[in-house]
Amino acid sequence: MTDRESDPAPGSTAFVPVPGVRNLRDAGGTGRAGTLRPGRLYRSGSFHTLTPEGAQRLKALGLRTVIDLRSAAELAGWPDLRHGLDHETLHLPTFPDDRESGDRSWPESQADLYLYLPRYAGPSLAATIRRLVTPGALPALLHCAVGKDRTGLTVAVLQSLLGATDAELTADFLLSNTGLGLLDGPTPYVDETGTERVSRPVTAALLLSSLHWIRDTFGSVEAYVLAAGVTERELSELRVALGS
Repeated sequence: MTDRESDPAPGSTAFVPVPGVRNLRDAGGTGRAGTLRPGRLYRSGSFHTLTPEGAQRLKALGLRTVIDLRSAAELAGWPDLRHGLDHETLHLPTFPDDRESGDRSWPESQADLYLYLPRYAGPSLAATIRRLVTPGALPALLHCAVGKDRTGLTVAVLQSLLGATDAELTADFLLSNTGLGLLDGPTPYVDETGTERVSRPVTAALLLSSLHWIRDTFGSVEAYVLAAGVTERELSELRVALGS
């Protein structure tokens, strides 16, 4: 990771520079995420290259919970580093285990991924909401590998439940292109297995395709999480816990 990748975007107050953690930013803020207030929920890439200095900066955020959306294989290959941090970590993978057992429905294109994500993210989202409303759980941080796709949809659903418009959702979602150095196009990287892959920029159309699938299938984002097992009471508690 270069200094350029970890520094805040020019003119953006959302990014939090933490050495060894990519794409870390506040998911809340006036005019950015409905009523989700700043300092409650953060998002980022994984902590597998977190430095001791970075840990001190994370400590200053007061994190009580870190929710890891990666698969078991990713955790085994790139475990998060802590350097003495005392937050609780929960493993709530977005994707089902059959991804790793040869599920033929696993998407091959980026467009297919964003139709696959909402089909399977429900249990992870419900468990995430349940954790966020637990007393003492906040501030919290959500992350996957680079904080772009799985984290992107999860955070967008939470922001939507806090009243964010589609324009606000996509504007925040697109900041990952800045946070990951993807403004100039796809970038190669080596994954946790040592395989060379390509990280592709996100577009507003990708997130909107997920949201349209949710609304076409369930009627609303709220109905989607209720169908996943979230209760009306938990939704109310989420809005109180995260909202302004």
